Amino acid sequence: MLNTMFDQDGSRRWMHFQSALQLAIQRSARKWTFEDFAECFPLYVEEEKNAASVTFNIISDFIEKQDRDDITSLFAKYGVRENVDILHKVVTEAKARKERGEVTKDVWREDLQPRNAVCARTIPVLGAETARLEQTLAQLEEDNRQLQAQLDENIQAKDEADLKTLDLLQILEEAYAQWEKLPMDAIEDWTVQTANTLKSSSPA
Repeated sequence: MLNTMFDQDGSRRWMHFQSALQLAIQRSARKWTFEDFAECFPLYVEEEKNAASVTFNIISDFIEKQDRDDITSLFAKYGVRENVDILHKVVTEAKARKERGEVTKDVWREDLQPRNAVCARTIPVLGAETARLEQTLAQLEEDNRQLQAQLDENIQAKDEADLKTLDLLQILEEAYAQWEKLPMDAIEDWTVQTANTLKSSSPA
């Protein structure tokens, strides 16, 4: 029943920690005995001893399950298993390096400040991330330059099209102005005369 409430995967350190915790929960839930229960409910135990024993076990199981559920929720909320696994990995790697005689900047020593140890491990990672971000930024800037160049070309093309449109409108306005100056009555008379002449000259 206990094992079903906890993860079965994880590092060896996590499994040991989990087993110890399960045992602590079980002992905590079973810390009070049936005799303690009988002292709290003497009349009930005297009259219904078998039922009282069942009730005692049910209460103990409930306390154990409640404790286990609460701890499981806390572990999930704060990522306890993941952090214990990380600790196990760090310790295992440190032991392996020590056996190989390796000495790195982040090896723990009594005279080593925690900040220096953290910096030794995190600065290379941050440096690589900085280089990646700089490369991404350079690519974005190049893309922006290309977009700006394309935008400038589009604006120039639009300006040229607007100028051509204005030229055409000016030509049309001038043509219309010249048309307005023409003697429309004389043109109409000439048109009528021309039409009559064409009719009279046509063979019957």
